[in-house]
Amino acid sequence: MSRALPLVLVAVITAGTAGAALLPDSAESLEQRTGVHALAETPVRPVDLGDWTTAGRHVGNAVALQQAAQARAAKAAAQERASKARALEAERRASRARRSTVSYGSPKAIAQSMLAQRGWSDQWSCLDSLWSKESGWRVYASNPSGAYGIPQAMPGSKMASAGSDWRTNPATQIRWGLGYIAGAYGSACAAWRHSQSHNWY
Repeated sequence: MSRALPLVLVAVITAGTAGAALLPDSAESLEQRTGVHALAETPVRPVDLGDWTTAGRHVGNAVALQQAAQARAAKAAAQERASKARALEAERRASRARRSTVSYGSPKAIAQSMLAQRGWSDQWSCLDSLWSKESGWRVYASNPSGAYGIPQAMPGSKMASAGSDWRTNPATQIRWGLGYIAGAYGSACAAWRHSQSHNWY
């Protein structure tokens, strides 16, 4: 017998023993060797149609309530805007009515009406003296210095703040003139005293 044969037999036996070690033992399961456990199948319970219907009803009610609240808020805001617009239009109409009321008649009659509106009825004699001296109550009175109109505004274009018709409308000129007097002197009599002392106001 050749000496190589025993070595071959030893190698075969060793390989067989190692391979057998890799095979699963009947007493030891694959789960115990690897630590991997199969998950038990959990049965899936179908969702009842009634559950979906109830949930959908709740969501729908919530959305409807939110939309209703938004609609009420929008309606209230629209009503408030409309109320403010009506009040503003009423004030504009009243203002136009007041202006039209004093836009007719002689310049002196217009001035007396506007003085009464300001509570300056006792200032009439002073205003009459002041503007009689300045312009003779003439709407188109002009001065080389640039003064214009009944109150002799200088320049005359200042009166545009009271109305675009400042060149021709005595009411516009008088309205501006009284505003100027109130701001600069406080009263028509104070303006008249200044005019007497300085020959201008």
